[in-house]
Amino acid sequence: MEKQELKQIVQEMIAAPSCCQELKDAAQKWLDAAVPAAKKAAADALVLELKDDIAPIGHVIEFFESSRGKQIFGEERASAIAAHAREVQAKGGKWCDCPACSAGRKILDNAALLV
Repeated sequence: MEKQELKQIVQEMIAAPSCCQELKDAAQKWLDAAVPAAKKAAADALVLELKDDIAPIGHVIEFFESSRGKQIFGEERASAIAAHAREVQAKGGKWCDCPACSAGRKILDNAALLV
């Protein structure tokens, strides 16, 4: 992967509806950083935020099967997301496969290019 492709993945992650505001902010700071020291600090912060935000598939299932998940997303939508997450898990998936988490995994896999 090249830096330009990584930059595009970061932009796609920011645009994903499932991307939380903290991750959007960290990613935008990385995109905006111009000098090497700022880029390094922003890259480190982005990696930390990614590690905090990318959801293990078990957490996804647990949340969407919980009363809180059902309250926030509605019974039908929460059940559908939980069922999808169970399918991901059954196929050996370890992580949430929403657009933000999927992009985040690609970014983490190529974190050396962030600097």
